[in-house]
Amino acid sequence: MGAKGFVEGGIASIVAGCSTHPLDLIKVRMQLQGESAPVANPNPNPALRPAFAYNGGGATTVAMPHPPPPAVVRSGPVSVGVKIFQTEGVAALFSGISATVLRQTLYSTTRMGLYEIFREKWTDRNTGKFSLTRKITAGLLAGGIGAAVGNPADVAMVRMQADGRLPVAQRRNYKGVADAIARMVKQEGVTSLWRGSSLTVNRAMIVTASQLASYDQIKETILKNGVMADGLGTHVTASFAAGFVAAVASNPVDVIKTRVMNMRVEEGVAPPYKGAVDCAVKTVRAEGPMALYKGFIPTISRQGPFTVVLFVTLEQVRKILKDF
Repeated sequence: MGAKGFVEGGIASIVAGCSTHPLDLIKVRMQLQGESAPVANPNPNPALRPAFAYNGGGATTVAMPHPPPPAVVRSGPVSVGVKIFQTEGVAALFSGISATVLRQTLYSTTRMGLYEIFREKWTDRNTGKFSLTRKITAGLLAGGIGAAVGNPADVAMVRMQADGRLPVAQRRNYKGVADAIARMVKQEGVTSLWRGSSLTVNRAMIVTASQLASYDQIKETILKNGVMADGLGTHVTASFAAGFVAAVASNPVDVIKTRVMNMRVEEGVAPPYKGAVDCAVKTVRAEGPMALYKGFIPTISRQGPFTVVLFVTLEQVRKILKDF
């Protein structure tokens, strides 16, 4: 298989990533709903009013309590998409697509290529069987390595997708993925490119293991039981099921990853989160445990089509390149 597995996986991943990018952007915006937004120019002094003292000390001042923060209005994927379209324009639905292309080129090409190498190495020569345990192990390893390689593009993509929700004065306004990476290195240091990398690696391991292993296993089961022939119907069925499994398994990690990557870090100001665990704890305390499944509908709405496009394209690319 060698390099061909990387080429096939890379082409399929870029096609799938670009075609489902608006759904991914909506998912990111929904995952950030309810998160404490930074406040511009906060007033450090509370409102004061005079009060009469009955002990003869004259008037004194007491602090008026701050009004409670407004309740967060949670919107569904359709509402979020419509709001983006109305307030930012149709082009905003493709914010960060250059980062998506780079991410798929680095992350998905690596994980798909490595998975094929593991498949070739670990398939039993006598029976031709690639066991489920080995599929999961291959997915975990391939996903982890791919995520480490693609993390800079992942951070840039999340920030570019989330930028439109910030007040105009606080937007980063990256011109593209190259500008995003260059400015992150200049303003926050090179280590900022791997911010949230532990979460990215964990999520990628979960997604790749559940997605690729599920697809292979379900496809083999369909063919073995004669439910359908090896064609488009089988590929679509197996890939959509694999997308659902991956979405359920990865959504909690994805929510935390999005928030950690998107947080604004300024010199002399404590960051919102100290790390992944702190982010998870604060999220659950403030918003409840189901906050970890925030954005699940657009996640499955994106993961389903993404996985279908990914594997259907992959099968077609394999047919085209089989003689090379």
